[in-house]
Amino acid sequence: MELDPKRYAGKRLLRREIPLSTNALREALQHQHFKQIPTLRKEKSSMYCNRCNATLPHLQNIDCQICGSKHLYCRNCIQMGRVSFCETFYEWAGPEPDWHIHDNPCAWEGELTRHQQIAADAIDQTMKQNGKLLVHAVCGAGKTEMLFQGITTSLQQGKRICLATPRADVVRELLPRFQQAFPTVSVQALYGGSPDKTGDGQLILATTHQLLRFYHAFDVLIIDEIDAFPFHADPMLHVASEKAKKPTCASIFLTATPRQKEKRQIAAKTLPHVFVPVRFHGQPLPVPASKLCFGMHKQLRKGTFPKGLLHWFNNRRNPTRQVLVFLPTVVLADTLQDEAMEVLRPSAQKILPKREAETLIRTVYAADKDREAKVQAFRNREIAIILTTTILERGVTFPSVDVAILDAAHDVFDEAALVQIAGRAGRSPADPTGEVVFFHEGRSDAMDKAVRAIQDMNRRAKRL
Repeated sequence: MELDPKRYAGKRLLRREIPLSTNALREALQHQHFKQIPTLRKEKSSMYCNRCNATLPHLQNIDCQICGSKHLYCRNCIQMGRVSFCETFYEWAGPEPDWHIHDNPCAWEGELTRHQQIAADAIDQTMKQNGKLLVHAVCGAGKTEMLFQGITTSLQQGKRICLATPRADVVRELLPRFQQAFPTVSVQALYGGSPDKTGDGQLILATTHQLLRFYHAFDVLIIDEIDAFPFHADPMLHVASEKAKKPTCASIFLTATPRQKEKRQIAAKTLPHVFVPVRFHGQPLPVPASKLCFGMHKQLRKGTFPKGLLHWFNNRRNPTRQVLVFLPTVVLADTLQDEAMEVLRPSAQKILPKREAETLIRTVYAADKDREAKVQAFRNREIAIILTTTILERGVTFPSVDVAILDAAHDVFDEAALVQIAGRAGRSPADPTGEVVFFHEGRSDAMDKAVRAIQDMNRRAKRL
């Protein structure tokens, strides 16, 4: 029996994740192609999960349906499948996979700007030296294209690469771009509900949660949007990213909005970094305007839009731009859907005059089963206005949009989120001046910090 090492190497899998018959798995164990390790380990007086490293109180007792006994299981990483005390992880112990050495894997023929090239060279050098690098690049700087040079070099050396990001939407958007840029390379996308589950590609695009399945798998690990929820606030995902790396591995971190931790490391010179202060088209970031709306919270509770938002819709500089309206909660998005279809319809018909009115305005949120289709329809200019939660704050690119943030002082909109949301506008060289407006009933520190951060990046770009 021959097993493909690429299918199993660099992973810790539960029995149900291994598509082999009982006899085939027994034979593989006899030939020492797999080794078994416990799902939970004991260190001193504590138990730990061998997938996510969680301990009490995340480990709890359960009446097990597998063995009939009562024992511990891990709640912390249960969304990736239950890890129970009575089970075993299977780790590949057979021959190392022979990853392809590519001569000329990159088909991208674009040209980098001077600032992009400086970052691309730094990334390339870090990958060659198995080092660590933070790439701080403003929204719309072209971070993806900056990676191509280093990825090309790594593929020419027969390395295995993973680009992980917190959001599934970003993975879906990146997949066709990487498939087009690296047409001869096995590129796979892994996320909850993804059609491909094997994870045996040489270039993996994945959500950071999917890293929980890997162990000592990658020669190069790129974490995109390190400041984004849930990655920045979830220690489990940091553990997963460390476990997914081979003992010798290059680490590249990408962000447009570094958190205080990274800022302190940069200031202390303990984290090598490169800064790209300007968008690829050379135009400044749109600076958000603010609109005070008295009585806004009362109006929103009634399911009506504030007059300030309606006035802005009717007086936009370019009424043909599509619009993203960001809302703090799913409940509010649902509440305003019917109102939007009525009061925003005239504006929507100016944006897409040839489309049927019933299809012009849609709502998008994390649990929306049609989210992917709606985002693609918006990208295809089949939808004029999207009411969305922060699920679309980053990682999605639309060529010509205006952006409104309703109740911008809400706690869900921290500085990083507001900067990222503002970064959805003005991304195209053909239309680099999209409008961004904070609608509020009292300014927040996050709003002020976001505006100052954008202004500071524009000043730094101008000096350069």
